[in-house]
Amino acid sequence: MSDPVEKKQEPPMAGTAQTTPDDHRAGRNGDGRPDPATAAFVAHRNLLFTVAYEMLGSAADAEDVLQETWLRWAGVNLDTVQEQRAYLVRITTRQALDRLRTLGRRKESYVGPWLPEPLLTTPDVAEDVELADSVSMAMLLVLETLAPIERAVFVLREVFDLGYEEIAEAVDKTPAAVRQLAYRARAHVAARRPRGVVSPAETRDALAAFQQAIETGELQSLLDILAPDVVFLGDGGGVAQAALAPIIGADAVAGLLAAGLTNLAARSLQPAPVNGYPALILRLDGEIDTVLALHIEDGLITGIYSVRNPQKLSRLQHETTLRR
Repeated sequence: MSDPVEKKQEPPMAGTAQTTPDDHRAGRNGDGRPDPATAAFVAHRNLLFTVAYEMLGSAADAEDVLQETWLRWAGVNLDTVQEQRAYLVRITTRQALDRLRTLGRRKESYVGPWLPEPLLTTPDVAEDVELADSVSMAMLLVLETLAPIERAVFVLREVFDLGYEEIAEAVDKTPAAVRQLAYRARAHVAARRPRGVVSPAETRDALAAFQQAIETGELQSLLDILAPDVVFLGDGGGVAQAALAPIIGADAVAGLLAAGLTNLAARSLQPAPVNGYPALILRLDGEIDTVLALHIEDGLITGIYSVRNPQKLSRLQHETTLRR
């Protein structure tokens, strides 16, 4: 793997060729067209972001990984690259693994429950059921329970359907070792993942009932749509007020919601596609205050994920395109 170029360069954004580096490989040719390195990076940028985000659960860290990927890619001799997509995925995976180990240490001192950074996703994500399931809050929390190398192998194999040999190159393991890691990761996830895949339509129906119960403050209406063992997780990151431990049980969760949300003045609740599924965005005086994502099973809400940490709310201002 080539070392990064010395001068820090901004990676080009997907769908554009904007960049102003000195090195011609990271800019445009004389005729104004993006050079091959830039064109390849732009073409695969959404895929690379999705790989990094599924490994990290953080859009901010995924963007940092893409910056490092670009720095290394800009210094690569393309004549030595047989498959550009595979090469870029390999760089991204290695950078994400390094970042994932750092994040693990950071999360140890995190105040209260840690939740993934929510994304306002494009409509086509919901249409890809497997992709939507893989980036859902519930699944990303399951992936958090895997060791870093297992998470990388699971994401590359189960979500992106990469071959064992290709994954082996990305994680510096033998194909045989990758097979073992994939087997262990699948078993681990299968034992913990939410039961079945819930359709966006089913989630929308439950979300509408949930929103109405919140807006009217009817405690019984809340109890009617909460599973007896529902779990509420709140992420304030020590910055915004949030429950510092999971709240479990319909009575406790309904009481928390009735007291905490129905008494807010100048608030609005709006449905929005978050991480591939319908969710609610709570605004106070027009500013995003909270994201409420739900997990539904058998028509009842079994999980409520409330993100209030303002550092995790910036990706709700514009849509994020995810690709497999």
